[in-house]
Formats: sequence, structure tokens, C-alpha cells
Amino acid sequence: MLRSISKIFRSFKSKTLVEPVIISPANNVFDQKKISSSAIKVVEKLRLSGYESYIVGGCVRDLLMGMKPKDFDVATNATPEQVRVLFSRSRIIGRRFQIVHVRVGSEMIEVTTFRAQHTEIKNELSKSQLSSKGMLLRDNIFGSIADDAVRRDFTMNALYYCPIENEITDYTKGLEDIDKRLIRIIGDPCQRYREDPVRMLRALRFTAKLGFSIEDQSSKAIDESRSLLADIPPARLFDEALKLFMNGYALASFNALREYGVFEILFPDIEKALLCDSTYYLKFIERALINTDKRIRKKQRVTPAFLFAALLWPILKESEKKQNKSKKNNSFFFNDNAEKVIHKQCKRIAIPRRFTLPMKEIWQIQSRLSRRTGNQALKLMEHKRFRAGYDFLLLREDSGEIESGLGLWWTVFQDSKDTTREEMIKKIEHTTSKSMKLPKK
Repeated sequence: MLRSISKIFRSFKSKTLVEPVIISPANNVFDQKKISSSAIKVVEKLRLSGYESYIVGGCVRDLLMGMKPKDFDVATNATPEQVRVLFSRSRIIGRRFQIVHVRVGSEMIEVTTFRAQHTEIKNELSKSQLSSKGMLLRDNIFGSIADDAVRRDFTMNALYYCPIENEITDYTKGLEDIDKRLIRIIGDPCQRYREDPVRMLRALRFTAKLGFSIEDQSSKAIDESRSLLADIPPARLFDEALKLFMNGYALASFNALREYGVFEILFPDIEKALLCDSTYYLKFIERALINTDKRIRKKQRVTPAFLFAALLWPILKESEKKQNKSKKNNSFFFNDNAEKVIHKQCKRIAIPRRFTLPMKEIWQIQSRLSRRTGNQALKLMEHKRFRAGYDFLLLREDSGEIESGLGLWWTVFQDSKDTTREEMIKKIEHTTSKSMKLPKK
């Protein structure tokens, strides 16, 4: 598929930024059957109403790469209010960047209005606000399709497809960069990262997902600009963290974040723990991320609570090392310690309470898994977080944090009949009793 793009693109080498490359018919380079019928309906309705409209962005990129897009976006010269009037099942969302969510059947199509350069329209500067550090706080200045193209983040995402005319329009040489497997930010990289530091996270996420390389200048600017991520609201960083670690490419995203020194901005205390002597921390996180990737690719359920419990576990363990033995075995001090670890991380990435509570329960279960006498084992299996706690235990054993054996016991116990379970518990009680009677040396 990429080879055919390259062949077509060579005939347009002389084209400039303002004179776009146009591929027609587009079905020469991608499969139209993979295009959402809902997105096409939105484009058609906008066009019939006298507006320009295109399917745009990452979905066009994915189609060119032979992938089936998960989401479809539409760009138009209609304002958000005009789009809202046209579609009854729609609503305008966002203040910083207004978009319209249009519901077609069970599918939601995101519709954006063409944006223009905020620095070039002086009489409308009130609509576009920059922070003292150059971050774009509000961006609702509208323009043409050519204006919109150079306002997008990466060249590979600035592609416009018209299903009516069956044409792809490229203003930024995005087709060429897709062919070269390059992620290139549009415009001056440092300035674009200042406008929205999250673009750095998007670049790293795309390297993990697509296997692309970041173009040299776009790459160097990350090193200069990464500290700006600390100014992003923690709630927004939580959403970005989910996109990084719950997309099926968690391990690759983790490695990219660490390679570019961005992980330490998002998770400073985890990075400190990873630099400690305990080598199993890195193995533990890597195995947790590999497990997450496998489950997502198998379309199995994955919860952010388990993911963040795994990521923050090294911090909890390092914190425990600083406590004396009596405090380590005290549930009050454990809960207080867990609360402090989570609270500190939430200052950078705001993990919602609906996830922090299960995180603490997963951690608490770890100490209970070794207590199996009497009815403790059966009672623990009734805990709503037991399965997550058990999976967490297996990761700890697999990474070498604790010796193997306990995980296997629980694996067998869960699948056994009542009589076998009773025998297993009696054996544990006998072993415990015998060890307690051993004379002191």
C-alpha cells in the first residue's frame, strides 16, 4: 500500500505548501470499504447544505497504511453552531477547542471547523489566548482548509479525504512522510510544543503504535520542551496516560517515554524507584505492561486501577523500606503510606477515586494472600478484587520480587474441589504448626 503511495507521489514533487498534492481517485491507494458510512453521511449532509467538508486526520493516515480506523473525524468550514443546527443528534463540547459530536446511529463522528493561525488575525486575538509560557489556552479562530492544514499537529495527520469526489488532499507533504515512516510536526517544533505540550505525548504514542521514527528537529525539540508537560492539568494528563498505556502498545509507549526523558515528568517518583538498586522494579512494570497489551489485543477487560497499581507499586515498596518493621506490619501505617503515594502522584496525573480505591485494595490483598489457614483462603476468594490481587501476585513472582510457590498454590486452590481445598488448607496449617514448634537456635 505504501509503495503505491510513493509511486503516485513522485509525480507531485514540485508542489509547494500552498499548492496541495491531490490524489484522485483515492481508491487507488486505500480500501474504501473500511470507511465509516456514518462519516460519509456527515460529509454529504454538510456538502448538500453548501459547506466544504472532508474526512480528516488519523483515520485517513490509517486507511493509507491498510489499517481499519477506530474513529472518524470530519473537518468543515461550517462553524460549530452551524453544524449543531444541521444535526439534531449533536452537541458542542470544549472551550479551549470547540468541536461538535454528531451521533449517527450508534456511531459518534467528531466534527471540527477549519482553524486559522491565531497570530495572523489581529482583530480576533481575543478568541485565541496564550499563557505566559506560550501555551494555547483557547483556539477558536476559523479559516480555510489550507489554514487548517498547517494548524494540525503532524504532517501525517493533515490529510483530507472527500468521499464525494474520491480525492485525497495533502498540503504538508504528509503522504511523503507516511511513505518514509516519519512523524514530523508542522511548523516550528518548539513553538508548536509550547502551544500544546501534549503534542509530545502524541508523537511518542504514534512511534509506539505505528513504529514510525520522529523527524530530527521534532525529536530534538522534545528534549528542550518536555518540562512544559508539568504545566498540563493533571486531569488531562490522566486521559493522555490512558491513551499511552491502554492502546495495545503500552510497553512500547513506556520505552519511548523513558528514552525521551518524558516518563520522569509524568511519574517522577516511579523513575526514581527505577533508578534504585532493586532490578525487579523494571521487570515488574514491563511484565505488567506486556500483560496489559496481551489482554487488550485479545479484547479482554483491562482496568486502569490494575495498571496504575502496577506502575506505582515500586514507589510503595521504596517507601516501606524507610519504615521500621513494626510499621510495615501495621495496617494503619500501610493504608496511610498507600494514600500518600497515590496523593503525591495525583498532583501530576489525577487518577480518579473510582480507580484509586481498587488500587489500594489490590495492594492490601498482597499481604492477605499468604494467610491461608482456617477460613481465610475461602473468605479472601470472595473479595471483589481477589482476581486482580491474584494476577498482581503472579507478576510479583514472575519479576523476581518474591519467591515462586504462593501463586501456584492459589492457582491450584481456585480450580480444586472442596475436598481438595480442605486438604490444602490442612497441609498449610500442619506446616505452620510444625514451624512454630521448632526450637529456637
